[in-house]
Amino acid sequence: PAASARPRWRAMASSVVRATVRAVSKRKLQATRAALTLTPSAVQKIKQLLKDKPEHVGVKVGVRTRGCNGLSYTLEYTKSKGDSDEEVVQDGVRVFIEKKAQLTLLGTEMDYVEDKLSSEFVFNNPNIKGTCGCGESFNI
Repeated sequence: PAASARPRWRAMASSVVRATVRAVSKRKLQATRAALTLTPSAVQKIKQLLKDKPEHVGVKVGVRTRGCNGLSYTLEYTKSKGDSDEEVVQDGVRVFIEKKAQLTLLGTEMDYVEDKLSSEFVFNNPNIKGTCGCGESFNI
C-alpha cells in the first residue's frame, strides 16, 4: 500500500547523494512553518558529510522528473544559496531547497536511517499521493 511506501536517499561517496521518499498519511507529523525539518540523525550525517568539504556551505534539495512514478528528489553539496532557494537552518546545518522542490517538500521531515544493508536519507512527506515500489520516485 502507498501509505507504507518509503522513498529513501542513499548516501554516496560522490558529490550527489541519493534519497528516498515516504508517504506518511497514517502518521501525524508535527505542524511546522519550516518547509523542511531535520531529525537529529539527519543533522549529524550532514555535518559529517560536510566536515571534509570546507568549500561547501550546505546541501541542496531539488526535484527532478524521473523514475516510474514521476518525481524524484536530488541531494547535492552546494557552495552558495541560489537566488530562489529557500534556506532551512537547523542545529548549525544549512539545507537549501530549490524553488521547484519547495511545494513538494512543505511539512516534510528529513531523516537519516542506517540498518545492516543500507544507510540513506529518507524524506517522510505527508503530501505524497503515491510512490513507486523501490521508493525512488513519487507523485503529488
